[in-house]
Amino acid sequence: MTLLLILFLTCLSLFFNPSQSQLTLDYYKHSCPTFEQTIQQTITNKQITSPSTAAATLRLFFHDCLVDGCDGSILVSSTPFNSAERDADINLSLPGDAFDVVVRAKTALELACPDTVSCADILAVAARDLVTMVGGPYYNVLLGRKDGLVSKSNYVEGKLPRPTMPMSQIINIFKSNGFSIQEMVALSGAHTIGFSHCKEFSTGIYNFSKVSQYDREYNPRFAQGLQQACKDFTMNPTLSVFNDIMTPNKFDNMYFQNLPKGLGLLKSDHGMYSDPRTRPLVELYAADQNKFFAAFAKAMEKLSVYKVKTGRQGEIRHRCDAIN
Repeated sequence: MTLLLILFLTCLSLFFNPSQSQLTLDYYKHSCPTFEQTIQQTITNKQITSPSTAAATLRLFFHDCLVDGCDGSILVSSTPFNSAERDADINLSLPGDAFDVVVRAKTALELACPDTVSCADILAVAARDLVTMVGGPYYNVLLGRKDGLVSKSNYVEGKLPRPTMPMSQIINIFKSNGFSIQEMVALSGAHTIGFSHCKEFSTGIYNFSKVSQYDREYNPRFAQGLQQACKDFTMNPTLSVFNDIMTPNKFDNMYFQNLPKGLGLLKSDHGMYSDPRTRPLVELYAADQNKFFAAFAKAMEKLSVYKVKTGRQGEIRHRCDAIN
């Protein structure tokens, strides 16, 4: 009988995530009743003064979660003794506005509810609320994450997709983290807001081949415009272009509508439309914004609980940029 019980519990553990089960929608209802209001006030003020904050925070959240889970490890600063995640090569271009909005929210929450709210929860809710603020779908964010105890730059390589990767490699990165092609395409719709630095796509618009200055997957006029916008990028590496040139500050399905027209900015955008595994989904979301929103919301709910830390697996940081 004891053996049968052990076998049953072992099998059950394969389908049951104990960390995820400890999360709830109203986790701070009694311990920090002003949690949601404080987050809302903070992100509203920040987004008004810095309109790129929504896209920046969504990207920061994504980079946090795919590297060992949504545990706020991306927020930790390096020390003389440790090179943290945020100093990995792929993370160096993460915008400061995203880090700033989390720090502001944490400061306000520490005054209201000391040692109660994790930085990981702040980042997860801030990303959701900012997406909603710029027109995107609302989705549930379970709460009760603990902040991770480890942040190392050498853990990052290979865990995040790069815009220069072929589509098969990007698909494999998502697959290794338990995300389907459909979920990957839906999450990629986040490119409907934000911008990319010219160096991320320069090889596609300058001296592309012997017969063409630019990759023929670009709309010719768009390619020429990019060449003009980025002409000084080697001297000014901060030069950037909106990911969605049509409605850059609105979360909608225009990113998918742009791809068939040759208005995708990155190599990965072109791959999304040219690859037969992803193209039908691009066409579906381009034709129906409601279906994109529903798919994006569902994928974000799944991403937001990816490898979360609870209980003794983590801590509540006093400061988001330093492990206690």
